[in-house]
Amino acid sequence: MLAARFADGSLLLAIVALIALEAAALSWLWSRRRTGLAPREYLGNLVSGGLLMMAVRAALLDQSWMLVAMWLLGALAAHMLDVLLRWRWPSGRLRFRD
Repeated sequence: MLAARFADGSLLLAIVALIALEAAALSWLWSRRRTGLAPREYLGNLVSGGLLMMAVRAALLDQSWMLVAMWLLGALAAHMLDVLLRWRWPSGRLRFRD
């Protein structure tokens, strides 16, 4: 049963849905109570992970290599943005502030 869910890509879509639910819950906590992490601290990571899941799904479903490459390129862009936002410059301060 689990193998069938993996093969048809529905398991990966469920994982992407859970990632979106996690992002929504964390954003809600931050906006309402100012507890937890600020969205800029995790969104790049979650988006990158979700796009990687979509790339795996596209490959499993034998979709076009261009579609797989598009998902991977999106994941790379999200990852690079995440690294840029976390980068500490020589002054020891973050490049962008909340």
